[in-house]
Amino acid sequence: MFASTVEVATASIPRTLLACTAVMVPALAVATGPFGLTWFGAVALYFVVWWTLLFAVLPFRAKDDGSQPYVPGQDPGAPPLPQMRRKALWTTLLSDVVFLAAIAAFPLAGL
Repeated sequence: MFASTVEVATASIPRTLLACTAVMVPALAVATGPFGLTWFGAVALYFVVWWTLLFAVLPFRAKDDGSQPYVPGQDPGAPPLPQMRRKALWTTLLSDVVFLAAIAAFPLAGL
């Protein structure tokens, strides 16, 4: 069920952008509402969290199964099917969790 939802959400670039936005906006609304961040501050913090986690998510499922031929000149360490749209959605979902945990810890740190 969830895997098919991810497949539908990442079927094209516009769908992926729409899905990532739909997942990101509620987290930003929580940050600006109860936690009192400005929209600019919330977006800036989310941007940093998202890009940091993207580099953590990139290696997942990057293993070459041998089914795709290498193009001449292609780096042997580059996966033939990187699945970037799927990784963008997973990064956004993970970023929501980390972002909300970070803003929840702000009051504990006196920020």
